[in-house]
Amino acid sequence: MDDQTPLRLSVVIPAYNEAERISTTLLSIDKYLSTQEYAYEILVVIDGAKDNTEQVVGELAKTVENLRVVSNKQNHGKGFVVRQGMLEAKGTWRLFMDADGATPISFVEDMWPLADRGYKVIISSRDSKDAPGARQVVKQPLVKRLMGNMANILIQVVGVWGIWDTQNGFKMFHEEAATRVFSVARIDRWGFDIEALALARKFGYRIGIVAVEWKNDPRSHVTLGGYINTFVELFKVRFNLLRGVYGS
Repeated sequence: MDDQTPLRLSVVIPAYNEAERISTTLLSIDKYLSTQEYAYEILVVIDGAKDNTEQVVGELAKTVENLRVVSNKQNHGKGFVVRQGMLEAKGTWRLFMDADGATPISFVEDMWPLADRGYKVIISSRDSKDAPGARQVVKQPLVKRLMGNMANILIQVVGVWGIWDTQNGFKMFHEEAATRVFSVARIDRWGFDIEALALARKFGYRIGIVAVEWKNDPRSHVTLGGYINTFVELFKVRFNLLRGVYGS
């Protein structure tokens, strides 16, 4: 890829202790996007990994032409590194997705028609109440699903009304929206999705939603503590909005 070629798409992947599964995801993304007609990059932001994620991705970067790596020595949280990647990315459109590839990269093609219709923030949903056909092919354990359902109602009431699945890690922003939203975002951990969507609404961006088929990975890093932290951060977002922390 020529350095002067405009990039249509940047794929941003936050990575923490992902040495066992990130290679499969990155190779799958590159294989798919290499068949498309637009220029792209894959940007991995490593969040102070304690395993050999950095070495694994570094080796892949030697052979995957469009792969870039940003490595943080300290752990900051998923929200921090997604924000870092979305602002570092060079593409006109910037998609962040999870290192486990639970939502296949091919679903980005369902987002382009919404982009053509003027949407600058486009998200995916695993909930058919958001978009017909959305589903979990391999579901989370029952306890996580019940907690997620209760959380979704609270998130709508406090944070982002009308969206049932705010947390799926497959969201695309136009560079204008990405810069405006992530330059003022503050949430560093699991509640960052809620903040990003709340800010998109605040700044007047319409949010498009596409249905995806999502496959749970039992090696997920989200713990009970992560769910509790998300609730705390949800109220931080509401408090920040009320105080005018994010500007006008």
